[in-house]
Amino acid sequence: MAVLGALGGYALFLPGAWMYAEAGRYRTDVAHAPRVTVGMIFGAGIYSSGQPSRMLDERLKLGATLYRAGKVRVLLVTGDNSRKDYDEPSAMRDVLIAEGVPQTRIVLDYAGFSTWDSCARAKQIFGVDQAILVTQNFHLPRALTLCRAAGIEAWGVGDDSSRYAGITTEYLYVREIPAVLKATYEVGVRPRPYYLGPREAGIRRALEAASRN
Repeated sequence: MAVLGALGGYALFLPGAWMYAEAGRYRTDVAHAPRVTVGMIFGAGIYSSGQPSRMLDERLKLGATLYRAGKVRVLLVTGDNSRKDYDEPSAMRDVLIAEGVPQTRIVLDYAGFSTWDSCARAKQIFGVDQAILVTQNFHLPRALTLCRAAGIEAWGVGDDSSRYAGITTEYLYVREIPAVLKATYEVGVRPRPYYLGPREAGIRRALEAASRN
């Protein structure tokens, strides 16, 4: 039983170790990030007031820093808007505008219901071929793995949430274990996103607006 338990634990942690090792070469910081067209910011919860959670706010500030540093030309914000009273992408747009990012450089994906959905839709709906992913460090290996599986040449810049939410960050690292198992399935099967829909021209229009400025 002890051997079986050890083997089970090994099998449980192996996918996460693989993702962490595989994604390591694509993790960077703002200063060393390549210059690409799109920065992609994942949703991370908003309050009933419509204000972003602390982790989402930090992601957005990091995305705005990438934009100001000239590392990206357009920011794609992807999050959950599955009901009228919950709109992550619009809240994310408002924070970015307050951070000095022009509204014309912000593209909204309202159907980023999961990390895989966000990555697959970025490729299939918005035509993203390269992107810098912006999220917390605990989420970055999974996001990089999934976006690369979706066909995006992705790099990642992570926020260290342990500096302001230590206990929560430890819990989220643990929660990544089942999330990584699900992601392993998604890498292998590459399922259709919950909502696919027609192609979106938002990034093309944002680039056209940028070229006029």
